[in-house]
Amino acid sequence: MNYQGLGQPDAKAEQVVLLDPDRQPQGTADKATVHRKTRDGGTPLHMAFSCHVVDAQGRLLMTRRALGKAAFPGVWTNAFCGHPGPGEELETAIRRRAHQELGLHLAEVATALPDFAYRASDAAGVEENEVCPVFIARTHQAEPTPHPAEADDWAWVDPDDLHTAVTATPFAFSPWVTLQIKAGLLRQIPTQSGI
Repeated sequence: MNYQGLGQPDAKAEQVVLLDPDRQPQGTADKATVHRKTRDGGTPLHMAFSCHVVDAQGRLLMTRRALGKAAFPGVWTNAFCGHPGPGEELETAIRRRAHQELGLHLAEVATALPDFAYRASDAAGVEENEVCPVFIARTHQAEPTPHPAEADDWAWVDPDDLHTAVTATPFAFSPWVTLQIKAGLLRQIPTQSGI
């Protein structure tokens, strides 16, 4: 996939769904303005999702966030994350972002941690504050084609090796991945037979 000249995969004013403290929708905001530094009032609670992609050998796709990302640049994380648009079904949003960010077509998509939520700030103070259900998807593609504005490296990783790496060097990974692993995500990774 040729991304030259395309800019961000979500360059047109992507809207995110804002949530109240009870996790109910309470409006929308432009994605470009929603993620703020804690010193600027922080990021309002909003809807997101996190997707882990598994290949035919049962390995997980890990990506390194591009250095140009506003939040948590340069850290290793799950395959991709995103935000469903207003009225957009989560699975539709997941498939959309898989293609936009990584050029991937997904086979099965299954819910892994439906109630996952987190709040974390990076070293620059940019905050994430998301209700972020976690999904596991399978792809039959051998290699992703990451959009350079999203990821600058990737690797297929054995789940046991990922657990070891996150335990030894949690600072090298996104906080949502470390929290998802602590919540038991890796026990839900399908075997080679499928999701």
